[in-house]
Amino acid sequence: MSQSSPRIAPLEPPYAPEIAGQFDRIMRGALPLMLFRVVAGSARAWEKFTAGGLLDRGPLSLREREIVIDRTCARTGCEYEWGVHVATFAQAARLTEEQIRATVRGAADATCWSAAEQALIAAADALHARATLSDAEFADLSAHYDEAQIFEIMLLCGFYRTVSYLANGLALPLEEKAARFPAPI
Repeated sequence: MSQSSPRIAPLEPPYAPEIAGQFDRIMRGALPLMLFRVVAGSARAWEKFTAGGLLDRGPLSLREREIVIDRTCARTGCEYEWGVHVATFAQAARLTEEQIRATVRGAADATCWSAAEQALIAAADALHARATLSDAEFADLSAHYDEAQIFEIMLLCGFYRTVSYLANGLALPLEEKAARFPAPI
């Protein structure tokens, strides 16, 4: 399979009116991402996928949300989704170049993060590695985040692991304007 074509063919324009309207709402007039075009080819998958979206104004700040998403995508090796989120949200989330790099290459306790952000990253790492949090990890997270925020963190980790499965498993080509994983030092 070529790096430029996914394993399942994406929808091509013209899109059905309902799908076109959904793409416009999600993408705000920009061309739909390859991920959306592929998943929308299955009505059930698209319905379930869009029902699970967590990019609304939830209990986490934009910055916190993006740290969790970027770290989860990095841990799953999903350059596709990591790159889309970094290109789209990193500036608004006030992530520095050092922090962007650290989402892929840094330890959870990297000094570029606040104590609360370190707890977020440690939680994403633990959920990725073991699908659970130790009592100490949960206590550290609880020291910085309330119950609604902790649910959101876990939901984000799970949802973006699923997104990573889709992007990686379907061999989606990287979006042209998306960021790329930083090279190892």
